[in-house]
Amino acid sequence: MIGREDMVKIGRFRKPHGVKGEIIFTFTDNSFENSECPFFICGIDGIFVPFRIEDYRLTSDTAGMVRLKNLDSNSKVRFLSNKEIYFPKKYLIAGNPDNSRTWSYFTGFTVIDEHSGTVGRIAGVEESTLNTLFIINTDTNEILIPAVEEIITCIDEDKKELHVALPDGLLEL
Repeated sequence: MIGREDMVKIGRFRKPHGVKGEIIFTFTDNSFENSECPFFICGIDGIFVPFRIEDYRLTSDTAGMVRLKNLDSNSKVRFLSNKEIYFPKKYLIAGNPDNSRTWSYFTGFTVIDEHSGTVGRIAGVEESTLNTLFIINTDTNEILIPAVEEIITCIDEDKKELHVALPDGLLEL
């Protein structure tokens, strides 16, 4: 079974286009382009469901159109409208030649500050502002910290931990 911690949100399906089953999608992470994974994954009724990509074309830096296997008409693809698109984390790394990661890769990691200890788990990434932020769920609330290489001291992929050195006072904001 596909788990949330193994997925990275990369975009959203928008609306059907034409009559042959194409659907418009927008994306915030184009790592799928260099990947060997032939699937987009959607959360439907609490379950992650893979859809095989037959063909896609990009229409801008943040949008494209895709045809999915066995969804060959407007009416068959319409149920995906406005659903979020996820992609398996393991393919984002394997498909990236320089082995770099997107910030979304760290979704599900536990953040541990060198001074404060465990901060919380990364629930998502906010990229709508000029500065990319990690959205972290703590025991009591949700906090935002900057997603910048300068504060990361260690990445433990086996334990899914991101060790950081946060600036003094950041957690009190």
